Amino acid sequence: MSDRSMILVLSCPDRPGIVSAVSSLLFEAGCNILDAQQFEDTETGQFFMRVVFDRLEQAKSEAEIAASIEELAKRVVMTFSLRQSPAKKRVMLLVSKFDHCLADLLYRWRIGELTMEVTAIVSNHEREHLASTDLGGLPFYHFPVTKQTKMEQEARIWQLVQETNTDLVILARYMQILSDGLSAKLSGRCINIHHSFLPGFKGSKPYHQAHERGVKLIGATAHYVTSDLDEGPIIEQDVERISHRDTPDDLVRKGRDIERRVLARAVRHHLEGRVVLNRKKTVVFTG
Repeated sequence: MSDRSMILVLSCPDRPGIVSAVSSLLFEAGCNILDAQQFEDTETGQFFMRVVFDRLEQAKSEAEIAASIEELAKRVVMTFSLRQSPAKKRVMLLVSKFDHCLADLLYRWRIGELTMEVTAIVSNHEREHLASTDLGGLPFYHFPVTKQTKMEQEARIWQLVQETNTDLVILARYMQILSDGLSAKLSGRCINIHHSFLPGFKGSKPYHQAHERGVKLIGATAHYVTSDLDEGPIIEQDVERISHRDTPDDLVRKGRDIERRVLARAVRHHLEGRVVLNRKKTVVFTG
């Protein structure tokens, strides 16, 4: 896609003519549609659409196109986001001692697979706990936390989010539960990776719990953070079959692999504007 490409993501109550209205608006603005995906949720009556388009040489300005979309939005009670396709979201990574997801995201970022700008890496542990991960010259912040200092520590995180103009916060195996207050502030822009295909085996050593129960599948779930622990809208999931021969260490090793790829896919979907919230669920327009 060119530097003149833009992404429009919208949702509204379903009604006839929305696709036609959007297509006509972009045509009249001098734009060429490159990709369009749509979905009608028949249960909720909501319509969702993602459009990637190029502004041709004689196209209207971005401000004029945005104004036209805003006018349409008022008529059909539509919420939307519009941004330049090449624009990179600013991302903050939170991590504890387990750095496999952090290392994977940084690698994908460095090779250009994840188009983002890393604003900061924040940990509740000292930097030496991440010695196996190359942080390069990225800003690193050690914000220790205890039960007594949790609110103060979260205030520091929120201040850093604001100071760095961070668009997305990723909990890359950050082993702290965010308070309801911080979860609300980061609503729709904070992604967590959960070590289960469906919520279960909570607490310490989840893979050891799974081994004791003799499970045949292990998995991971990436979801948006809400005040309901591990119950936020799901973005991506994956599983892997295991057998009675697998030890707890085998489950941990395989679990790390699943967590890495599930989180990376969820982050990429978000960065590319492919995820739309649909009440307690998401609509994900995969590429």
